[in-house]
Amino acid sequence: MTRLANVPLSVLDLSFVASGSSGPEALRGTLDLARHVDALGFARLWVAEHHNLASVASGAPDIMAGQILAVTERIRVGSGGVMLPNHAPLMVAERFKVLEALYPDRVDLGLGRAPGTDQLTSHALRRRQDVDPGDDFLDRLKELMLWDSGQWPADHPYRNIQVMPVDVKLPPLWLLGSSGYSARLSAQIGVGYAYAHHFAQHDVLDAMLSYRDAFQPSERLAAPHAILALAVVCAPTDEEAEYLAGSVDLAHLRRARGHYGPIPTAEEAAAYPYSEADRVFIRRNRDKVLVGGPGKVAEGLERFLETTLADELMITTAIPDMAAKKRSYTLVKALQAAPAA
Repeated sequence: MTRLANVPLSVLDLSFVASGSSGPEALRGTLDLARHVDALGFARLWVAEHHNLASVASGAPDIMAGQILAVTERIRVGSGGVMLPNHAPLMVAERFKVLEALYPDRVDLGLGRAPGTDQLTSHALRRRQDVDPGDDFLDRLKELMLWDSGQWPADHPYRNIQVMPVDVKLPPLWLLGSSGYSARLSAQIGVGYAYAHHFAQHDVLDAMLSYRDAFQPSERLAAPHAILALAVVCAPTDEEAEYLAGSVDLAHLRRARGHYGPIPTAEEAAAYPYSEADRVFIRRNRDKVLVGGPGKVAEGLERFLETTLADELMITTAIPDMAAKKRSYTLVKALQAAPAA
């Protein structure tokens, strides 16, 4: 029996806008994918918050989560994540309690520390709030947890405010991270942790293992649960997977140069005039993307599970061809039923 057969598999989808496509098509594509992975038996699907990016159609994970919950039957749905510096904690608590009330035990509240955008857009998002020039994520997180517990100090001005619906608790909390900070904080407060290996520069083993080693049980979570988010492109053959992954390679190359346009198609990527420096960048970046047929992908996933001790894998497949994307998830999920090599 392989490790892969025994861990939950989940999905991260950012509603990427494809070259030649539109934002509404990207949003509807996420709903289509949600129905597909729900039927396949994936454990959860998370959507993210990004702003002022031509390649990402949604900056509203709470709205998208509600839409996904409405068109699926069993899969857990959540934010991967709500960028807490952009929001009043009371508003986050209200919105996710409403989701939890409508879809009990199917909602996750993943929280991020970064703004999910550039500095100017971040300022625009927060200009009607009390803008702290420093990092106030921890203060906002504490406030959010107090809105849930109601354990305000006796002299606190917020102690008589009720977050409706008052008879519903917040869904499970997760901290998202691409460095060691969120790993340590997740362990300290006793909540789940999700590490974004698909773009992180921090050492994955340090983040994942330090969370597990330092975890303190809490009322929210009795034992550590670490999700490892991985970029994966799977196809029936290694050659086809490589062709499809050209979209990912070119998108990453353009982002490294400050161009955040729609995701290029595989055809565009195949025709692009790469320089030798471009090819060196792509080869290095492939450390962040697992590409291949089912056998190669299975080996890669098993390797990550063995080294990181992840409790769950969250797969993101950022290719614009929806049929190929759905097939990639189908092939990955089928690996759990495949006999060990």
